[in-house]
Formats: sequence, C-alpha cells, structure tokens
Amino acid sequence: MIALYIPAHGILHRARVTFKLAALALGSLVLSLYPHDPLSIAVSLTLVLALYAIGGLPLRVPFVEIWRLRWLVVVLGVALAVFVSPSAAWVNTGRVVAVLLLASLLTLTTRVSDLLAVLRRFLRPLHRFGVDPDAAALTVSLTLTTIPVMAGFLERLREAERARGVRLGVRTVVPLLVLALRHADEVGDALAARGIG
Repeated sequence: MIALYIPAHGILHRARVTFKLAALALGSLVLSLYPHDPLSIAVSLTLVLALYAIGGLPLRVPFVEIWRLRWLVVVLGVALAVFVSPSAAWVNTGRVVAVLLLASLLTLTTRVSDLLAVLRRFLRPLHRFGVDPDAAALTVSLTLTTIPVMAGFLERLREAERARGVRLGVRTVVPLLVLALRHADEVGDALAARGIG
C-alpha cells in the first residue's frame, strides 16, 4: 500500500524531493539487480527499517506498512517456497517488501504537492510530444490519494462485518466496488466543478 504524508521535522522530511526520488530509484535498482543471499537481504531490510527511524517516524510505522502487505508476503513467499526453495522465497519476498517500504517511506516523508511539482518539471520536456505535464501530474496525484482511500473503504467494510458477526469473503468485492464507484463520481464532480476534465 502506498501511504500518505505524515507531518514531521525529520531529516528525510527536509530532504529535497529530487534526492529522495533518486535514492528510491537507486535503492530499488540495487535491491532488484544485486544477487542477494539470505543474510544480505536481512541486512537490506534492517537498513530500510533504520531509514524510517532516521526519518523521525515512529517505530510502529514500518510494521504497519508490512502488515498491510501481509497477503502479498504470504502468497509470494508460499509460492516461491513451494515451487523454488525457502531460501529463494525469503530473498525475493524480502526484496519486494524492501522496495515497497522504500516507496512508502518516500510518500510518508514527502507532500504529494511537492512530489507532483517535481514530476511536472520532469515531464515538461515531453510536452512537445503531446504529453500534458499537468494532466499526468493530476493522474499521479489521484492515484496516490485513491489507494489509501480504497484501503480505508476495505477497513470500513471489515469493521462492519465484525460488528454484524458475518464474513462476506469474496462477496466483499460488491460493496467495495459500490464505494469505489461512488468515490469516483464524487471526484469526477469535484473536477468538473473546477473545470478540469
């Protein structure tokens, strides 16, 4: 899950957005391309968790992010353990979790508006090829803000299930879809009211 900005005054909150984007890209490349073994992936995960502490975020924050990824971890880890090896499961699942934690760290320490300003600046040269930097930045903004909203809808549905003592299972998709479509209508109305779209 992509988390949203948590206000704080840590070193990562004050760092330039371009530096954080470059660090995310470099970290993701190293985690993806470097041939890890079980020990080095444990060290990599420890370093990523240390970055949360350096960023001045509470210790529980990265563990909340890992909890949000639990089904990805379980499905990927079990599949790799069964079809490849337990060692490959640990290394490759660890890589995915580390990269996603780095991405979450970026959004936790960076205002969406600052991120979009940098993105708009990067996309400006593509304007001559028909790419609208403002529309692309708006698309990214809506994506970043919609993911946590959908997670909130899902959590609300789970709380309703617990309160009623029922378990919808796969049928949870229907009310989630209704909430998502209603949210999309509200966002569309808001954009239309501002003359966008």
